Amino acid sequence: MSLCKEEIERYCRQLILPGFGIQGQERIRKASVLIVGAGGLGCPVGLYLAAAGIGRLGIVDYDTVEVSNLHRQVAHAEKRTGMTKVDSLADTLSSLNSGICIERHNLLISSGNALDLIASYQIIVDATDNVTTRYLLNDACVLLKKVLVSGAALRWDGQLTTLNYGIDGPCYRCLHPEPPASALLQSCDMNGVAGPVPGIIGCMQALEVLRLVALEKPNYSKRMVLFSGETGAMRVVSLRSRRPGCAICGENPTITQLIDYVQFCGASADDKGATLDLLTPEERIDVVEMDRLLEEKVPIHILDVRSREYTAVYPFQSTAACSSQATTVTAIPIDELEQKCSEIPLDCGPVICICRRGNDSQLAVQILKRHHITSRDLIGGIHEYSRTIDPTVPIF
Repeated sequence: MSLCKEEIERYCRQLILPGFGIQGQERIRKASVLIVGAGGLGCPVGLYLAAAGIGRLGIVDYDTVEVSNLHRQVAHAEKRTGMTKVDSLADTLSSLNSGICIERHNLLISSGNALDLIASYQIIVDATDNVTTRYLLNDACVLLKKVLVSGAALRWDGQLTTLNYGIDGPCYRCLHPEPPASALLQSCDMNGVAGPVPGIIGCMQALEVLRLVALEKPNYSKRMVLFSGETGAMRVVSLRSRRPGCAICGENPTITQLIDYVQFCGASADDKGATLDLLTPEERIDVVEMDRLLEEKVPIHILDVRSREYTAVYPFQSTAACSSQATTVTAIPIDELEQKCSEIPLDCGPVICICRRGNDSQLAVQILKRHHITSRDLIGGIHEYSRTIDPTVPIF
């Protein structure tokens, strides 16, 4: 018997599962799994795979722990705010199971490093938050003949499927030959997520990995599970088989190496969001200058173009600097601004457009310019205002 006394005692509840046994645990101990993303999905995946005894776990992430992560990224902690997510998750998993090997990859996965990272692992778990990385991981897994367990969670909804499994299992490109328009790309950062949803999907991803390793019987190859936290419904839908004309896994593939996925998808692989640079210096104002105008009670009009969900949580007029009658504020979401420019009062002083990080506010300035309204955008947005001027303003 190859399992020692301590292993039998530790894993006995899964050892006695029908069809699992010693052989299943031996496969788990020999297995290697790479988890890409140490967030809402990656935390439960890591916790349950470590607990099950996966012999070698790799963790890939480039980000640090923020307090806004903690409602869903349950392997991190308040005292680890500012710590890299890779180290935070790895430390948690090591304390849970000291008998496994945990490898830390504190970096942003890219076309330049993906193949080297993935090559030595048996199964890859996509626990990321953006479509750009999904295409990258898919293509790398196809080229290296690796199975990819892919999950997603947004708002109240989650989904899971296993890609590139067996002879006829589809890859991500079989299902989505072209990426969605960049305007349709969504993330938890922008649209929110109910904390337990990535927890549920992440647990199911871990279970799928264990079935792949121990039983060689995935649940979700050529199938996708769809979960609604809003209704409590969970359903499984059938997916097509491998597409003969697929650009990477088809009969005559046209993609034979990794490409520029940021260009292909029209979006950054960094879910913090790229910083736009659309305006001239004259069309921009920094937070120090805007704060001076507020302190001196110079009449200005602030146009807040964040979504209603964000302004409902914290209206910018709640800031102490906006208490003066010289400062007026209008909130119009960026996707409604084109139709509602007439609602902006033009007799209340210069217009300054604000948003969360200073991207949508630049778009707002361009929209207003088309309607012959002069304005400036706040560089760095409310986040920069909080960091530099008023730390009582929440960053979210």
